[in-house]
Amino acid sequence: MNRINQKLKEDKKLLSIYFTAGYPNLNDTVSIIKDLEKNGVDMIEIGLPFSDPLADGPTIQDSSTAALKNGMTTEILFEQLKGIRETVSIPLIIMGYFNPMFQYGIESFCKKCQELGIDGLIIPDLPVDVYHNEYQAIFEKYGLINVFLITPQTSDERIRYIDSVSNGFIYMVSSASTTGAKTGFGEEQTAYFERIGKMNLKNPQVIGFGISNNETFTQATKYAKGAIIGSAFVKHVTHEGVNSINKFVDAILN
Repeated sequence: MNRINQKLKEDKKLLSIYFTAGYPNLNDTVSIIKDLEKNGVDMIEIGLPFSDPLADGPTIQDSSTAALKNGMTTEILFEQLKGIRETVSIPLIIMGYFNPMFQYGIESFCKKCQELGIDGLIIPDLPVDVYHNEYQAIFEKYGLINVFLITPQTSDERIRYIDSVSNGFIYMVSSASTTGAKTGFGEEQTAYFERIGKMNLKNPQVIGFGISNNETFTQATKYAKGAIIGSAFVKHVTHEGVNSINKFVDAILN
């Protein structure tokens, strides 16, 4: 069974952390992954930096730009992740845009992910119908889960289609904006969370965008299996460095 599915079966609310590979420094990738697992994070999204990250807010855009300047590439990330499964057991997901994966070759990319022990991909700019018609068989051949995003504007019909194609979790974007920390969730977002809950989807949902502290993590996980934190974590390593990851995770979970 895929590690993501195993993790989703656990009787707890899940914390997933996103970080940009190659940031703050090119060779920080593996130490960040190990530290996140050591401090109780359930899943990790490894951001593959791209020059035009449309879904990301300024914090993650800036980290992507810096990582590219540091020299991060798909090939270097794969090199860094060699042997990661000797020490890390939690699910690892690569989050990136379709262009670099397409340039690498979709089948080659998926095969490499399988070799390294990557469990899934999140590709915000790959439409579900294109995936379903052209790439799903390749992803499944290499045991990869593809995670789709839904927003408050996604129609029920589209959500049900995404649910039928998915075999892991659905990434529930808390608002229609780009990524970034917010102070809390308003009535509109709460109504959206409740609407999705009443749909009784077969795939659990994990909420992302706007989660930055214990309060927003607790709020989000009232309505979903877990929550994803990205911008707030990237800000933390920008200002505090990679040696204080324990402080960040502890503040979210306790």
